[in-house]
Amino acid sequence: MTRERGAKKSPSAAERGPVSHALFRVVRLHRMLAGHLLRDLGLHRGQELLLMHLWDSGPVRQTELIEVLDSDSATITRMVQRLEKAGLVERAPDPRDGRATLVSSTSAGDALRVEIERMWHDLEASTVGDLPATTLTPLLDALAQIETNLSAAVTRS
Repeated sequence: MTRERGAKKSPSAAERGPVSHALFRVVRLHRMLAGHLLRDLGLHRGQELLLMHLWDSGPVRQTELIEVLDSDSATITRMVQRLEKAGLVERAPDPRDGRATLVSSTSAGDALRVEIERMWHDLEASTVGDLPATTLTPLLDALAQIETNLSAAVTRS
C-alpha cells in the first residue's frame, strides 16, 4: 500500500487488508482521544454510553445494558458498580421481578449530560476536522455498510 495523506505505511503483513489496517489505526486513535476527553469528566470509555442509554430509556434492567452495550455481564457489573460508587447511577430491585436489578441515572448522572454532549461534539469535531460536509453522508453510509458486513461475519463465526 502506498502512503496516503497523513497515514502511516501499512506493515507488509497487512498489505492485503488496507481498509482493515486503516480502520484499526483510526479506531485506535479515536478511542484514545475519547478516553482522554472522558478522563477530564472523571469517566472511563463506555460509561458515557451507559449513561446516554439511561437518559433515553429511564431505569432499565442490568441485562438490557449488557445487550445494548454489546458487552459481557462482568464488564457491565463493574461499570455499574463504578458509576454507582461515583454517585452517577443507582441500582434497585425491579418491583416486577425481585431477582432483577434496575439501573437508573441519578441527578448527578443527569447533570453530566451537557458535559458529555459537549465532549461528543468535541470528539466529532476532531474526528471530522475539515472534511467537506458533502463527504459526511457517503462516509456514514460506507461505515454503516462496513458495520453490517462485520456484524454478519461475527454472526457466522
